[in-house]
Amino acid sequence: MKLGLMLGYSGPQLRVPLERVQKAEALGFDAVFTAEAYGSDAITPLGWLAAHTERIRLGTAVIQLAGRTPAMAAMQIGTLDALAPGRVICGIGVSGPQIVEGWYGQPWGKPYWRIRDYVQIMQKVFRREAPVAHEGREISLPYTGPGAMGIGKPLRSILHMNPDIPIWLGTGTDTNVRLTAELADGWMPLNFVPGSLDEYRPVIEEGFRRAGGGKGWKDFEIQAMTSVVVTDDVKAALQLPKPGVALYVGGMGHRDKNFHNDMMVRRGYGEAAAKIQELYLAGKKAEAAEAVPDEYIDEGALLGPKERIRERFRAWQDSGITGLTLTTGQDEALELMASLAEARPAE
Repeated sequence: MKLGLMLGYSGPQLRVPLERVQKAEALGFDAVFTAEAYGSDAITPLGWLAAHTERIRLGTAVIQLAGRTPAMAAMQIGTLDALAPGRVICGIGVSGPQIVEGWYGQPWGKPYWRIRDYVQIMQKVFRREAPVAHEGREISLPYTGPGAMGIGKPLRSILHMNPDIPIWLGTGTDTNVRLTAELADGWMPLNFVPGSLDEYRPVIEEGFRRAGGGKGWKDFEIQAMTSVVVTDDVKAALQLPKPGVALYVGGMGHRDKNFHNDMMVRRGYGEAAAKIQELYLAGKKAEAAEAVPDEYIDEGALLGPKERIRERFRAWQDSGITGLTLTTGQDEALELMASLAEARPAE
């Protein structure tokens, strides 16, 4: 199984753990991923990492769709790939309406159509088959809407980009997962646990059918994510992710529009999701974290002694994914997971 290392986005100060990334590369990790929210961006750190690594793939998980026009996203990703040829993965997500409208000043619009237009425009930029023109439901080039002078013209990228830069999408609803399988090269599933793929398999295969050209599982990467903590104190380890879960399930979005809350409900924890949101929005963040069930954390994480992690990792190996991104601050965890992934590679 391919392994990835998640760096995430910054806190108040930007710190990129270069030595840990280099260790992951030496251990055979396939990729390192960055993220962005409303602080540090995801692409700049990858340029720095490109200069200090040799083989490991450089991915975004994810860049926020509203933060850049599709042409600018293609320019930045294409430039990064020119600096690190063949090593770049462009992971894209829509974020949520609070960030899209509150931080980027963009309309939430229709995410399905916006994703479709965005990816198709990026692919046209990468491929340089013709000057880029696109007539979309949400995004069109040239722009002819309010305020336009009407003199825009289709353009072709000056930089001859790699036409095959992989685009992965971070999606969770059936509609958008189907779209991911149709348009993208890979999927970063939200809130994935072993067993989840069975639920999504029909919509993914429908996406392949819509893509045509014989597209199938062999052409599609699925990169799930989990946290790894090597420890003898399982109970204490289960508490570590809870504040972050409470933030996303309870506060990362509006009461009526929170995808992370929806995904917790989808996994069968509807009562807990409602309680966490109620507490978090009331300003009771500690109580919201305490309301996250241990079982919910344990299902999606690899925590505990090495033997426990080894046993539980088998379910991830058999889950149908092609790669697993790890969130961990332990070199010991990197070493353990590298040995486990190498011992029984995914077929």
